[in-house]
Amino acid sequence: MARRTRSSRAWHFVLSGVRREADSRAVALATGVRGWGYDSDGQHSDSDSEPEFSSLSPSIPSAIPVTGESYCNCENQSEAPYCSSLHALHRVKDCQCGEEDEYFDWVWDDLNKSTATLLTCDNRKVNFHMEYSCGTAAIRGNKELAEGQHFWEIKMTSPVYGTDMMVGIGTSDVNLDKYRHTFCSLLGKDEDSWGLSYTGLLHHKGDKTNFSSRFGQGSIIGVHLDTWHGTLTFFKNRKCIGIAATKLQNKKFYPMVCSTAAKSSMKVIRSCASCTSLQYLCCYRLRQLLPDYVNTLEVLPLPPGLKQVLHNKLGWVLSMNYSTSKPSSSSSLSGSDSDSSCGSDAEACQRKRCRRT
Repeated sequence: MARRTRSSRAWHFVLSGVRREADSRAVALATGVRGWGYDSDGQHSDSDSEPEFSSLSPSIPSAIPVTGESYCNCENQSEAPYCSSLHALHRVKDCQCGEEDEYFDWVWDDLNKSTATLLTCDNRKVNFHMEYSCGTAAIRGNKELAEGQHFWEIKMTSPVYGTDMMVGIGTSDVNLDKYRHTFCSLLGKDEDSWGLSYTGLLHHKGDKTNFSSRFGQGSIIGVHLDTWHGTLTFFKNRKCIGIAATKLQNKKFYPMVCSTAAKSSMKVIRSCASCTSLQYLCCYRLRQLLPDYVNTLEVLPLPPGLKQVLHNKLGWVLSMNYSTSKPSSSSSLSGSDSDSSCGSDAEACQRKRCRRT
C-alpha cells in the first residue's frame, strides 16, 4: 500500500509539471495568434482525482484551439479593430457578421462575476483570465429571466481551448467564484445550472452527455429559454442543436458563461425577450412552416409597417432555424448540429401546453 501511495504522488507531481509547463508556454506566446494554442491552466487542481496510468492522458486539458467552426469565416475574424469602450491595451478580434442588434434585453453583470473577468464593449463582452489562468471564472447576466420567451446569442471571440468554456443558464444560487482555483466545468456541476461545453457535452447535476459537435472561435451559440413551456434549447451557428432540458417552469434563471482558458473571451451579440402571446405563437408557427428562408418576413405578403413592427418585436423568432432534417449516421455519433428533435419536440410541447390551457 505504501508503494502505491508514493507512485500516485509521483504521477501527481509529473502531471502538475506538465500543466505548469503549458502555463509558461501560454504566457510566453500569448502575443502571437498561434501562441493561443497553449492552455495556461496552472497546476493540478485539488478537485481532480489522483491519476492512474489509464487516466493520465485524458486528465490533461486540450491545448489546441478548436478551428473550422466559425459562423462565417469572414476576413474580419483576423482583424483587430478597437472597441469604443475598450481599454487601449486590449484589442478586439471580433467578427462583426450578424451583430446588427442595437437593443439588448440584458448585458453582463459587473456586480455578479468572478474576480478573473473584465467587461468591455458596454458590458457585452466578457474577457477571462487577462494574463494567465489559475482556475475557473464565470459571470451571469444583469437581468433575471422572467416569465416568457428569452433568446440570446454568444459569440466565441477568442481561441477556444482548455479544460472548458461553457454557455448556459443557472439560478442565483450558483456561486460564480467558487472554483476560482480549480479547473472544472462549472455550469452543470450542480442541480441549479445547465451548461453546454465547447467539447459538445451537456452538463447538469454533475452528469454529462453527448449533445453536439465542438464549437470554436467565431462560433455563435444561441440559447432559447421558454419559461412557459419549460424548455431550454441550444443553437449552434444559427441552427438548432436540440432541447437540453424540460420542466423548467416556475424557476428563475440567469444567462451564464464560464471559462478556464487564459485570455479567452465571449460576447453577447443578441439578447431578446417577449411574452408568450398569440402573436409569438403565430410567428413561431410561421417559422416552422417556412424554415428554408433566412428571414420569414422577407417572403410574407405583409404591409411594410407591420413587417417592421414584427421585426422589432419578434424578429429573432422569425429567423431561428429549427431544422427538421434527420442527422446522418456519422453526425449522430459525434453530435448533430441539426437535431431533428428541435422542431418536432418543440412543436409537440407547444400543442400539449395549448391543449392544457
